Amino acid sequence: MIRITQQRAKCIGCNACVEAAKYRWRVSRKDGKCTLIGAVQKKGFFSVIVEDDEEVANRIAAKNCPVRIIKVETLHATSPPKQSLQN
Repeated sequence: MIRITQQRAKCIGCNACVEAAKYRWRVSRKDGKCTLIGAVQKKGFFSVIVEDDEEVANRIAAKNCPVRIIKVETLHATSPPKQSLQN
């Protein structure tokens, strides 16, 4: 799994992310800024957790962003907590 994060307020609407990953990004008709599809906002940052198959395209989107407001990070799977055996 990966987490994609965008600081949307700083977006200039250049469309570079949309070109790299059309299924995850779109340009808003309201303000011309790029929107991370499926994201949840928290304190000015928009983020979404997606499957690994979206990683390459979204890393390209982050690399091509001229204002560097897109971050892609790999989430490491955690093992479920071990249950203790009680007699």
